[in-house]
Amino acid sequence: MILQKTQIPGSEKKPVFIDYIMADRTDAPLAIFVHGFKGFKDWGTHHLVAQYFADNGCSFLKFNFSHNGMSKEGIDVFDDLEAFAHNTFSKELNDLNEVITYVKSGNDFPPPSKIILVGHSLGGGISILQTNTDARVDKLVTWASISNFRGLWNVDYESYWKKEGVIYMSNSRTNQQMPLYLDVLTDLEENAEKLDLLEAARSLKQPWLIIHGDADTIVTVEQAQLLKRQHPTSYLMVLENADHVFNARHPWLEDFLPEALKQACDSTISFIRQ
Repeated sequence: MILQKTQIPGSEKKPVFIDYIMADRTDAPLAIFVHGFKGFKDWGTHHLVAQYFADNGCSFLKFNFSHNGMSKEGIDVFDDLEAFAHNTFSKELNDLNEVITYVKSGNDFPPPSKIILVGHSLGGGISILQTNTDARVDKLVTWASISNFRGLWNVDYESYWKKEGVIYMSNSRTNQQMPLYLDVLTDLEENAEKLDLLEAARSLKQPWLIIHGDADTIVTVEQAQLLKRQHPTSYLMVLENADHVFNARHPWLEDFLPEALKQACDSTISFIRQ
């Protein structure tokens, strides 16, 4: 296994920090992990997931969105809340598109034999949209994915949000109140058709594996079932007693994956090999 760190310019030229973990085979497929809301590439068990994929013959790329609120490599606190406040779904789509373009270029690594998006939570929604419009993506896997972007906040707050220009999202891990300006809401309203997750789910052509925990209280399993109904040929796997992060935590001090997350990884790797 070889780990290489790099960065590329993302939305508004802010850096997208990348970890590329290469499997020990030149024809390996590549799983691109797309993190969720208030997520980041170095959270909890992500390094173990990357190693597990590489050990099983699949290269793994994890990255930070340019406006995820972290301006430096290798940190786990949000030091750029202004960037977080100005983030939008369209910016994240642009970042993901740049990541795919980077890996397809072959400038730093051999181009992968296949590209598979593995999106978690909000990252699942972004991955659904990207896969639907990008023929470079061969397969899609979503872990605990949202089915509607408005599920990220209480819609009853939107009138207050428009009046005040900002709402705050609590981060219980860092004890931060993380601002969201109107950028993300305006993006959703002005690009409603492009950002329609259910329509994208109905339209995409690539093979799709949906994995969700039945104990997920953040994004309920009913959202996975809704996505499955939009795309009947997708595969839905519901993991018993698994929460939103498949029972992982940050920080994660063990050197092994929690069982539910290992099941998600095993199922994803098996799906990639098909």
